Amino acid sequence: MTVKILGVGCPKCKTLEARVKNVARQHEIPCEIQKVTDLSQIMGYGVMMTPGLVINEQLKSAGAIPSDTQILQWLREV
Repeated sequence: MTVKILGVGCPKCKTLEARVKNVARQHEIPCEIQKVTDLSQIMGYGVMMTPGLVINEQLKSAGAIPSDTQILQWLREV
């Protein structure tokens, strides 16, 4: 599973990255986390507000930090 954090490095992007890593570690869900900072790549996902969260090339959220519960649900869907 590939998880992409879309953002240029703002505090919200860092918070989202930390949450995803924490949820994946706590529930032993293997995933590769990539950080995408290139604006053209970010906009390619249709994201106009960061942070964005993409799991296996599907946009899950944009412009907000999802709850740990929601992140876990998305990680388990795959």
